[in-house]
Amino acid sequence: MALATKYAALVARAQSLGMQDLKVNEVAGKLQITGTVEYQMQKDLFWDAIKQTAGWEQDLQVDIRTEKSDIWGIWEVKPGDTLSKIAKSAYDNAGAYMQIFNANTSILKDPDKIQVGQKLVVPNK
Repeated sequence: MALATKYAALVARAQSLGMQDLKVNEVAGKLQITGTVEYQMQKDLFWDAIKQTAGWEQDLQVDIRTEKSDIWGIWEVKPGDTLSKIAKSAYDNAGAYMQIFNANTSILKDPDKIQVGQKLVVPNK
């Protein structure tokens, strides 16, 4: 199986995360992936996707750059999201949900009430 085929879903994930200047080339038996994302959050989510495929360490050379570092990212609330779930994803600590709440007091009035479609600032770790 060609590496481009094996990692087609990964390339689609890069696109869904808004990766710019995405380049995917197979060179000397490795799939090289380069690109730029806006925030570290997108880079971390992309790396999470990479690690889901067995053998990625031997198959891939990845260089993803970030444009901004003032926050970890912007999280668009999806059905089933809670601030705790977002904090778990962002900080590996569901209990850190108040960091996200405090960064979004202009749109949130209660940490237990977030709405699908809201775009929340997630502060750096």
